[in-house]
Amino acid sequence: MARFANQRAAWVAAYVVFIAAMPWLAALDHDRRGREFLLEFSVGLGFIGLAMMWLQFALTARFRWIAPGSGLDTLMQLHRQAGISAFALVLAHPVLAIAADDRFLDFLDPRAGLARAAALWVVLAALAAIVGSSLWRRALGIRYEWWRLAHAVLATVIVFIGLVHVLRVGFYIDDGWKRATWSGLTAGAIGLLGYTRVVRPLRLARRPWRVAEVRREPGSSWTVALEPVGHGGLRFEAGQFAWVTIGASPFSLEQHPFSFASSAERRDRVEFTVKELGDWTGRIGQTPVGAKAYLDGPYGAFTLDRQAGRAVCIAGGVGITPIMSILRTWRDRGDERPVALLYAAGSLEGMVYREELEEMARERPLELMLLPREAPPGWTGEAGLPTAAMFERLVERFGTRGTQYLVCGPPPLMELAERTLLARGVPAGAIRAERFDIV
Repeated sequence: MARFANQRAAWVAAYVVFIAAMPWLAALDHDRRGREFLLEFSVGLGFIGLAMMWLQFALTARFRWIAPGSGLDTLMQLHRQAGISAFALVLAHPVLAIAADDRFLDFLDPRAGLARAAALWVVLAALAAIVGSSLWRRALGIRYEWWRLAHAVLATVIVFIGLVHVLRVGFYIDDGWKRATWSGLTAGAIGLLGYTRVVRPLRLARRPWRVAEVRREPGSSWTVALEPVGHGGLRFEAGQFAWVTIGASPFSLEQHPFSFASSAERRDRVEFTVKELGDWTGRIGQTPVGAKAYLDGPYGAFTLDRQAGRAVCIAGGVGITPIMSILRTWRDRGDERPVALLYAAGSLEGMVYREELEEMARERPLELMLLPREAPPGWTGEAGLPTAAMFERLVERFGTRGTQYLVCGPPPLMELAERTLLARGVPAGAIRAERFDIV
């Protein structure tokens, strides 16, 4: 568990070093005498902002070696926060430059240069559109797949115009090796988008799947089972997820991340349990058996550490899905480590997998704690919303040494659970969390 924490720290350090190196490289072997500090500072912020935009393409390229040990939610949160920071830095660049010398207003004045001013205003508008649509996509009613497409197009426009701006100004990037470096890094960033949108789908097309079963589950959920067509299936770790495309083409905009619900011991059949929440998932029950499907994965680090002596799982609602994959794999492998599960949902009848979990608790060393929000008649267990006291009791009972805590569910549950576990002395490296509100 400590290994993953060290890996994350190393990747954060590499990220910081990369973006900090850009203004230093630009200033290398360059005479800056007579330049005001505020102007120099604004230029440095611009270079850092552009470097962060380059790395945005890498964070979303779905490379498993990027930040190993970090889940999708961690990378997407980093992507979102880095995007907001890059917007602020790029915006600060002209504001501070103009504050240092108002002659730089000419860069934004169409009368002083129509093409240059138009391009820079496009960058500012594109940055505002990306940040605004990312923060308020649901409130604006923008469909996820179209948002993803627009996001990619606008980001490409921003980094391309940013490169042209840097090369045309040329005050710092005047040496041949610097121009080649900035051009190469921009081309590499845009190339990552091409790899994700073109090369990867072409590879997926050679490994199709078919929908083998669609069955209704409690709580407005459906389980979709897929079987490989012409290949040996997919090897994954319990708790991971894949990007799923159901349709005729792997190039479809309809790609959605779903956690595996099935046991990792089965490669010839994988299952995903999907709750009816949005436009696409609301129609998941209408998926025809026999339809083509494509899987891009596996991804994620929400997995049970082999070194952990025992595990405590905390699930809320559809957050039970990756935990069910972990439990089914634990059962199928005959793993004798003790496991506890606190499963919170609106009602007993709405709890997905409840009967299977109760059977598992009778046959295996699984301590099952069901927490319906509304207690049914005759219910003798706890009911209501999860509380800090419940999580504290889990720590008191299962300890902080040798125990891994896996948390997945709605944001309020996860924030309360993580905060309580940390306050009770559980090491951060012993807590794995996966959020479902990332897109």
